Amino acid sequence: MNGASREALAAARERLDALTDNTSVDAAKLAEELASVTSLLDREVSLRRVLTDPAQSGESKAELATRLLSGQVGGETVDLVSGLVRSRWSQSRDLVDSVEELANTADLTAAQRGGRLDDVEDELFRFGRIVGSDTELRSALTSRTATASAKGELLRSLLGGKAQPVTERIIVRLVTHPRGRSLEAGLDSLSKLAAERRNRMVAVVTSAVPLSDRQKQRLGAALAKLYGREMHLNLDVDPSVLGGVSVRVGDEVINGTVAERLDDATRRMAG
Repeated sequence: MNGASREALAAARERLDALTDNTSVDAAKLAEELASVTSLLDREVSLRRVLTDPAQSGESKAELATRLLSGQVGGETVDLVSGLVRSRWSQSRDLVDSVEELANTADLTAAQRGGRLDDVEDELFRFGRIVGSDTELRSALTSRTATASAKGELLRSLLGGKAQPVTERIIVRLVTHPRGRSLEAGLDSLSKLAAERRNRMVAVVTSAVPLSDRQKQRLGAALAKLYGREMHLNLDVDPSVLGGVSVRVGDEVINGTVAERLDDATRRMAG
């Protein structure tokens, strides 16, 4: 997002946080309603263009949103969406992306309240690994010919009773309404949102053998000191790394594996 859209989303995040700080607000219900608004705006191109038209006043756009949504969703959702359309947007599609992010954040807040956010983070990571290693499953979930309901049923059969309800909901939404994103990009975005709920960063750690609890604690502490933020570790085992660990934080890779050192030595000899 650029300029105006970034500012509008930042303000909306603050409003959502202020709203969900009130424990009487049903965060899961709020997420469901925001997800329905996302679907509406994604489907109705002309509507989202009107709601992001810079030639229209913020109040007139907020009044339109209120008329459309009142009686369909709760007052908290109406207020959030009205606040969004009062803002200026660089592109109309940014509005839809922002409502979708707020829906996912509200669901993750519900998980955090229940003490299940760590479970959701781990399940998102594991699901991404499963999809990445199973080409048949990935094809089924990303097929353009399969219906959204068929994909949803497949996911519910895979995740139902095996993952947190929040994990199931947000993955089903992602797969059934990808909105032009790859499955991998969508899962990565969800993982980052989950980490941000605790003001944490995500480190993907690959090692030849599983790390001990002590090793995980020491690595987490070292990364937290390095980046100045609490770090959530997504752990993966890959015997091909031979030894040591490879750590990826965002686009940055800290590679300390034996395989990497061997490759480096080979490059030096060749040079």
